[in-house]
Amino acid sequence: MKKEKIPIKRGRQIEHVRASGRLGAEILRRVAQEIQPGRTTQEVDDAALQFMNEAGCKSAFYGYRGFPGQVCISLNEEVVHGIGGKRRIQPGDIVKIDVGIIHNGWIGDNAVTVIVGEIDAETEKLLWATEESLYAAIEYAREGFRLGDLCASVEHLVQQYGYTVVREFVGHGVGRRLHEEPQVPNYGTPGTGPRLKEGMVLAIEPMVNMGTAGVRMLDDNWTVETLDRRPSAHFEHMVLVGKDAPEILTPRPRRMTRPTGVPEPEPMIEPDPEQLV
Repeated sequence: MKKEKIPIKRGRQIEHVRASGRLGAEILRRVAQEIQPGRTTQEVDDAALQFMNEAGCKSAFYGYRGFPGQVCISLNEEVVHGIGGKRRIQPGDIVKIDVGIIHNGWIGDNAVTVIVGEIDAETEKLLWATEESLYAAIEYAREGFRLGDLCASVEHLVQQYGYTVVREFVGHGVGRRLHEEPQVPNYGTPGTGPRLKEGMVLAIEPMVNMGTAGVRMLDDNWTVETLDRRPSAHFEHMVLVGKDAPEILTPRPRRMTRPTGVPEPEPMIEPDPEQLV
C-alpha cells in the first residue's frame, strides 16, 4: 500500500487553518477557566459546547470514532481522552483539557494542563518539563529539519528530569481532517524521517508521565491512565512549518515557569546540516 503523502497548505488554506487555530485556542482558554473545585467534568464539557455554539463552530471530537464528549477532560493519572462525567474537580488536581474544533471545514486542535489550587513541587516540575518540551519541539518545525529531530527533542528533554513519554499515543498532521499524515510521536531518532517542508501543519502534543511510560485503557474504552497511577501531563499546539521559523497557530501565553532550583535542560545536539539535504 502506498503511504499517504504529508499535506502541504498554501494560500487561502493557510488562512483557513490560521483562523481555525485561533478559534480553537480561544475556546480552550474559555474552557480552562471553567476548571474550578467542585465542578464536575460533565459541567466543564457542557460549558465547552456552549462556547462552541456561541462561536459558530463545533467539536472535532464529538462522535469521532464514537467519542461521546465535546472535549477531552483527563485528571491526574489520566493521560488523555477522558470523558466528562460525575467526577468532581478537587483542589490539588491537574486537569488536562484537549479542545478540537471544526470551523469552516478546518480543524483547530490544542491542549493544556490546568492546575487546581496548590500542587506539590514534583508535579509542578512535571508540568513545566512537559510544556518546555513542547516548545523545544516547535523549534524544529522549520524547513530542512527531519521529523525525527522534532520528535526526539521531546524525549531528550523530559528524560533529563526522570520522566517518560507515552508511546501508544502521538501527535499528528492536521488540517481538513483531525488526523492527517504524518504521525508525530514524542520520541525518535535525530536525522531520520521525512524532511519537514514549509506549509506542513503539525499537532505537536507531548504526553509525559512522572513514572512509568506504560498506560492502560479504562472500561469506558476511551480514558487512558498511567499503569502506576502517577500523574501525567499534556500540552499541545498546532504549528505551521515555516521556511525560516515555525508559526504557532493556537497562540496562548505559556502556563508554566521553570521552578526554583530546577536546572535548565541541556539542548539536543542538532544534526549535521549536510544530513538535512
